[in-house]
Amino acid sequence: MVTCHPLHRPVWNALNSGWSSLAQGNACALRIDPRFGPFAAAADDSMEAQAALGTLVPEGGEAWLVEPAPIMTPPGTRMLREAMLVQMVAEQIAGDAPPIAPLLLTDDDAAEMRALALMTKPGPFLPLTHRLGRFIGIRDQGKLVAMAGERMRVPGFAEVSGVCTHPDHRGKGYAKALMQIVARAMLERGETPFLHAYAAHEATVALYETLGFHVRARMHMMVIAKD
Repeated sequence: MVTCHPLHRPVWNALNSGWSSLAQGNACALRIDPRFGPFAAAADDSMEAQAALGTLVPEGGEAWLVEPAPIMTPPGTRMLREAMLVQMVAEQIAGDAPPIAPLLLTDDDAAEMRALALMTKPGPFLPLTHRLGRFIGIRDQGKLVAMAGERMRVPGFAEVSGVCTHPDHRGKGYAKALMQIVARAMLERGETPFLHAYAAHEATVALYETLGFHVRARMHMMVIAKD
């Protein structure tokens, strides 16, 4: 069941809607299939739900939680790191159509996509993350140098994610152009684009604002692992 505003608890609501076919767990707690991502959420802050959440953390792996308020570390787990995020939405995308013709990325590009994501760290990118939505990219001399795509989907909203550029190709406007294309495609489908960014990355947040995104809420990101 989607609770409150669809973006109030984005992971829980995605696991109960757009990600429901990939969800593992039960009514107390869910996580996405770990081949696609590390995200998990409890139904509420009850002891039963938090205990269930703890059981979904994989041995030797992580679970990423994105919540409107911090939660206690679930039983049997420890906090690895945490950060403040801003959740941003855009009712329209600013700027002219970018003068690029990006490539639609497929399974054939998966290894390069993951290598680029692991190098630039836009967020977790697991072996099948690229299948969560449409991804587009730019190649230079045959090498994938920039990409952007889609991740969470909840009723009426779709998340822009996986935005990254190889360090040798920054400053060319690739990230901004790809985000414009991805977000406008969402609007054309009748979905409102949203994204998450680290609150401390002020330059990144400012870039997103030039595209028409504005801060909807501040979110707590917590990464947990087994004790």
